[in-house]
Amino acid sequence: MANNRPRIGFGYDVHRLTTGRELWLGGVRIDHQKGLDGHSDADVLLHAICDALLGAAGLRDIGYHFPDTDERLKNIDSKILLKQTAALLAEKGVEIGNIDCMLCAEAPKIAPYIEEMKQTIAQTLNIAPESISIKAGTAERMGFVGREEGMAAYAVAMIF
Repeated sequence: MANNRPRIGFGYDVHRLTTGRELWLGGVRIDHQKGLDGHSDADVLLHAICDALLGAAGLRDIGYHFPDTDERLKNIDSKILLKQTAALLAEKGVEIGNIDCMLCAEAPKIAPYIEEMKQTIAQTLNIAPESISIKAGTAERMGFVGREEGMAAYAVAMIF
């Protein structure tokens, strides 16, 4: 990038819950009776992070770089997409400052998995786990999240 001024990006993703799929959140397999439906492993948290990082760097969005029409990406591990996102940022000379995420889901409880998620994301991006914050909340039984039809994730990222 032309200068080292901080830039902020925002990411959002949503996927429908379905039976017959594993649930992956933050690069970690979560024990749950349903998984998220999508072209990849449908990890909403990693997808939101990818979008936040790409947006901060002015590199369009996850769908542009990893389209759901690309059969090579079918059922791909989203950690691979995150690693490729980091490579795109590195090509521009970008350093990741921090990432703050919010997962919206009624179930399962993710508190037991947060530290593992932070470690996984940090290792994938080659940044310190302290640079990552992951929080979770419910929708108080309102809307598609509240009815347990799907999950949503939001992320913001600061880059230099």
